[in-house]
Amino acid sequence: MSFYRALVPFAVGTALVITIAPAVSAHPGGLDKQGGHSDRKTGTYHCHTDTCRQLHQQQAEAEQEARDAGRAFSTLYDRDDWPHWDDEDGDCQNSRAEALIRASQAPVSFTRKDHCIVATGRWYDPYSGHTFTRARQLDVDHIVPLRHAHGHGGNQWNEALRRQFANDPDNLLVVSASANRSKGANSPDQWLPANHAYWCEYGQRWSAIKQRYQLMITPPEQETVARLLASCASE
Repeated sequence: MSFYRALVPFAVGTALVITIAPAVSAHPGGLDKQGGHSDRKTGTYHCHTDTCRQLHQQQAEAEQEARDAGRAFSTLYDRDDWPHWDDEDGDCQNSRAEALIRASQAPVSFTRKDHCIVATGRWYDPYSGHTFTRARQLDVDHIVPLRHAHGHGGNQWNEALRRQFANDPDNLLVVSASANRSKGANSPDQWLPANHAYWCEYGQRWSAIKQRYQLMITPPEQETVARLLASCASE
């Protein structure tokens, strides 16, 4: 059975219309967190702050770049819209702490008596191939990043599904902070772990998450993932 599923790329074709309005609104309606609001009668969006105008200019540029490259694009990403590091069972250990506890190769210690925050343990980082003992040296990576998911279909999800994705243990991986920040929101065609021995499993986990959540996969991404999966046979 194939580990990945080729989904047809799509793009949002609706043009973004922005009206630059005066600093003081001449019509009713509160401002959203971007500093603007939609006009229900005309279907246009009005910016009332410089920050809002800058954000929507970035969006317009991102959409044009996406059209030119044949990749996905969507509304602006806001990490706050993806509730992460939840403490679902109410034991004070959030999903980051639980990921650290699960992944540690030795018993962990905590920074406080309430055992909420992990301090030390023993973690192997598959991205770099190095071992760490201090939790502060580590990040818990979203294998399929939140920003990437947002731009490949997740922007259409409700909050419950975004929360599930952001805290899904199968999409969390304990890695060095430097490796995680090097990766950013990149897909496999844009970034791969320095540790080649992990490429097979990385391809498997990436494609499994993409399948589970029915996220779009672009042709360059699919081609790279296929090469990663092909490397599993040689192993």
